[in-house]
Amino acid sequence: MSRVGKMPITVPQGVDVQVSAEKITVKGSQGTLTLPANPLVTVKNDKGTLTFVATNESAEADAMSGTFRALVNNMVNGVSKGFERKLNLVGVGFRAAAQGQKLNLQIGFSHPVVKDMPQGITVQTPTQTEILIKGADRQVVGQIAAEVRAIRPPEPYKGKGIRYSDERVVLKETKKK
Repeated sequence: MSRVGKMPITVPQGVDVQVSAEKITVKGSQGTLTLPANPLVTVKNDKGTLTFVATNESAEADAMSGTFRALVNNMVNGVSKGFERKLNLVGVGFRAAAQGQKLNLQIGFSHPVVKDMPQGITVQTPTQTEILIKGADRQVVGQIAAEVRAIRPPEPYKGKGIRYSDERVVLKETKKK
């Protein structure tokens, strides 16, 4: 059996997990997340401890038990603590401003770029060159951060563009005469 799938999940205080035949619902202070149930994995809720067991001995069921456990663990962490991604703008005159559910970017194009945030995602700009994307769903937070970065990824010669806060951009040497 999968090593990840064997580890139980302890549900923190204030988080409610409901397991049914067709879906798993997790409610907490940050919101509510649902995940469709997988027929290859059996989920048991024993007084705040979730365990995952593969329904048969196939390799696919074994792999899915670990995957399903990781997805549910991310849901439990998301509704209790939440997830966030931090982006930095590098470049002269590059600015970001959060306006409600919209992110307004001035990143060297002839026009400002406006990115709408989906439901459940909040965006903040602590400074003009920092973007903080927060939400309960880890996959959506990462996807939105990747979409914002893809608007102007860092270029390899001066490093200008939008990058993750922990990203290191390796600069190329310019052509010599």
